[in-house]
Amino acid sequence: MVQKNLMSGMRPTGKLHLGNYLGALSNWVKLQEEYNCFYSIVDWHALTTGYEDTSEIKVNIKEMLIDWLSAGIDPEKSVVFVQSQVKETAELHLLFSMITPLSWLERNPTYKEQLKQLEGRNITNYGFLGYPVLQAADILICRGEVVPVGEDQLPHLELTREIARRFNYLYEPIFPEPKALLTEAKVLPGIDGRKMSKSYQNTIEMSDSPDEIRRKTKLMVTDPERIRKTDPGHPDICSVFAYNKLFIKEHIEDIRKECEKGKIGCVECKRRLAESIINEMRPIYEKRKELENKPSILEDILIDGSKRAQKVASETIKMVREAMKI
Repeated sequence: MVQKNLMSGMRPTGKLHLGNYLGALSNWVKLQEEYNCFYSIVDWHALTTGYEDTSEIKVNIKEMLIDWLSAGIDPEKSVVFVQSQVKETAELHLLFSMITPLSWLERNPTYKEQLKQLEGRNITNYGFLGYPVLQAADILICRGEVVPVGEDQLPHLELTREIARRFNYLYEPIFPEPKALLTEAKVLPGIDGRKMSKSYQNTIEMSDSPDEIRRKTKLMVTDPERIRKTDPGHPDICSVFAYNKLFIKEHIEDIRKECEKGKIGCVECKRRLAESIINEMRPIYEKRKELENKPSILEDILIDGSKRAQKVASETIKMVREAMKI
């Protein structure tokens, strides 16, 4: 059976944290066995909200690639590349922008929400408004049939489907209408209890050393109603318990009961959690340290991946030009 093309990407905005790993990257690793995967480091997308300061993009590309490889992304199984190295994506984005009604972009709920969240930032530019058109080009340049997404990303993917449908109607049926592969939401709070985010500086990074993980775990916000070790706890409002559900799954009910009965203190609970995170992340951490000293291997992987992606992209653009008679 011919494997379907799967496409996904991440913006290089810094080192990946545990939320990125559990929410997307660990799933990408598994998908390599089922699909023909295209994984893109989407550096142009990083410009949509960060165009004023581009000094860290090249460094972040390298760090992201190391995180991916350390987690198990295999460049022999997947096409791993940098978005800007496949220039055909820019051409397809331009052509899609010609046929995409402005109203489609303005109604995008994600656009409206981010305008509110990033109030005060100068992001009333086309790049930010047209983000979903570039995303459609990313997916369709490699004729992606499947896209792993969370529910919050469904509006963007639906727009990609509409653009593909409109192109196929106006010209020729070239593009698939990519289907969503809904991923189970694994949301981790930051160590301060808020959403884990680089901008809040409340993350545990995939690259953190065991000592750094222990230090950050000690800082985690716990049940605010629990003052003494013997007080009954409320695990469902505790950040540490949210981590326990993912890192100490087999003992989670025992931990819940101990907490609710005041038989385990927050300090001990954090200690157990830190060691569990360290044990799970150790192979990734060790692989990462190894790759940090091999810049030539990283460069070769991106050169090879970009060539492989470009081969598919060139075929797509050739079909697009013929269909549009340009």
